[in-house]
Amino acid sequence: MLAGLTNVTFEFGARILFENATWHIQPNERIGLVGFNGTGKSTLLKLLVGQYSPSEGTVERSRTTTIGYLHQDLLSFDTNESILQVALGAFERVLQLEKEIEELGIELEKTGDENTLIAYTDRLHEMDTLDGYTIHHRTEEVLQGLGFDNASLQRPYKEFSGGWRMRVLLAKMILMAPDLLLLDEPTNHLDLPSIEWLEKYLVHYQGSVVIVSHDKYFLNRMVTKIVEVYQRQLHIYNGNYDFFQKEKEIRTDLQQRAYENQQDYIRQQERFIERFKAKASKAAQAQSIVKRLDRLERVEEVIVERPDIRINFQVDKVPGKVLVELKDITKKFGDNTIVEHTSAEIDRGDKIALIGANGKGKSTLLRIIAGIEQFEGDRRWGHNVEESFYAQHQLESLDLNNTVLDEMKTCGAQKTELELRTLLGCFLFSGDDADKKIKVLSGGEKARVALAKTIVSKANFLMLDEPTNHLDMHSVDLLIDSLNRYQGTIIMVSHDRYFISKVANKIWEIDDHAIKVFDGGYEEWVEWKERMARNAAGKGQPEKKQEKKAEPAPAPKPEPVAAKPVVNAPINKELKKELQKQQKALSELEQKIDSLNKQKVEKEALLADPSTYADKNKFIETESSLKTINASLKDLNAQYETAFEKVMELEEQANK
Repeated sequence: MLAGLTNVTFEFGARILFENATWHIQPNERIGLVGFNGTGKSTLLKLLVGQYSPSEGTVERSRTTTIGYLHQDLLSFDTNESILQVALGAFERVLQLEKEIEELGIELEKTGDENTLIAYTDRLHEMDTLDGYTIHHRTEEVLQGLGFDNASLQRPYKEFSGGWRMRVLLAKMILMAPDLLLLDEPTNHLDLPSIEWLEKYLVHYQGSVVIVSHDKYFLNRMVTKIVEVYQRQLHIYNGNYDFFQKEKEIRTDLQQRAYENQQDYIRQQERFIERFKAKASKAAQAQSIVKRLDRLERVEEVIVERPDIRINFQVDKVPGKVLVELKDITKKFGDNTIVEHTSAEIDRGDKIALIGANGKGKSTLLRIIAGIEQFEGDRRWGHNVEESFYAQHQLESLDLNNTVLDEMKTCGAQKTELELRTLLGCFLFSGDDADKKIKVLSGGEKARVALAKTIVSKANFLMLDEPTNHLDMHSVDLLIDSLNRYQGTIIMVSHDRYFISKVANKIWEIDDHAIKVFDGGYEEWVEWKERMARNAAGKGQPEKKQEKKAEPAPAPKPEPVAAKPVVNAPINKELKKELQKQQKALSELEQKIDSLNKQKVEKEALLADPSTYADKNKFIETESSLKTINASLKDLNAQYETAFEKVMELEEQANK
């Protein structure tokens, strides 16, 4: 075991994040850590590296285990060193050896001392053992894989934005090759080519990897185990993300059925206690049942932590067939050409994903379409186009003195306050969060407000720049559902391949300074690109024989859930069938007894009425009926006791 938690409870004030949680990380595991925002995924990683201490339980780490932890807080690091030097910091011992070898070489030239020669030779041998002569090549290779070109490697680290800095630190972490690599949202600052490179690299990584990510494609290709933080417990699934979703649905259904069965059992026991607690012959048995219920390990009801609300768009005007026409567009930043003499058009109903590596100009092209970026050429709006543009710079247009709810009211959607609060809940502003001032929100929270304002508008043309960056998986699913029902037109920039694959019906790729249009979804585009690449390499194959993408195969059986155990263990079919039969008979007897008790009350009421005695026949009939009912009740109660004891006996056998 590299590291793990044993019976860990962790609290933030009065709030319990984990309770009696156990999880052990073994060598060579690739694990996805998932859960709704706020459930404690990042906290869990901080417990593993020792930044936090548990309230109860133990955090275990092998003395020889090395741990690398990539997280957003690392962005506070700053330096004048080049990005190549920062990444080379992963090889601290090798860099020290290089310096010592250089100094010893100079001294050896001067003195020729034998001890100096031995020390020099020892350093050379250690350098060779550590494969130190290849560190520059390996570092450049990793940095290039993460999107840096050769010209950037010598630029100072401090000149780069937060996203690019995170890539440098990721490169350094990878090069350090720790036994356990903890990655908190590593794909947030990567473009598609860099994500694909990271996937390939990590699949062959020799150590264990734990990844917190909302990128379903990344998790499906990368991990062979999912750990879910849910209801203060850690639930473990042996498989990729798709396997986890299917298996969780099965487990949730089983848990809910177990809960309902237990509730039926509890109600049955309580009815017996109520009926027989005053009866001397059954008082001891009733008291025994009371004690048994007190000791019963209760099954928790399945609670939906976030409801599946629907985001409903309202489109006032229907635009013409062509919404935007781009003709002979050219855009350059100095010597950097984004697009040159390129043309394209956006038609009504298009849902376009704009794809390309970072630096290719996706966001620039989106701004050109929106009309807020200068360019050469011609851009024409179609008829009746009402646009709404979401991008990071829109955060500056938010009124800092408004509450989140007030800011939503400014976008003219004519929705009620309840409808706006419901929508904000989808964007992770629940309860009192909607009454917070914009000025106290984090950058991510402001971005979600800006996105919510875009979604709630009555625009028939949406331009979205990285709309999923600050949403968890559940919120991404809700956004996908709403965009699929949206009757307008969309063009979007996103590195979330799952999101693109579920929404886009057309792909625009910026390649060779031109817009290349692919009329189809993302997965079709990927297959087409792979086929073209094989053909270009002289290895083209007929379409029917396309190779399937390798994905981690989910294991057929999950590990036991680290949650409270279900009361009833598996039982054999015959015993289960007999138990169900007796339970049904018991239920039928209860219904008959209840029905007779109602009749008994009615007859007793008649006998208490003086008018009954005025009619001799009516009196005789009523009295006779009451005697028959009492006799039947006596018989049915005897049958009920026998059936109840039989059920108790069968349940005891089933629980052995």
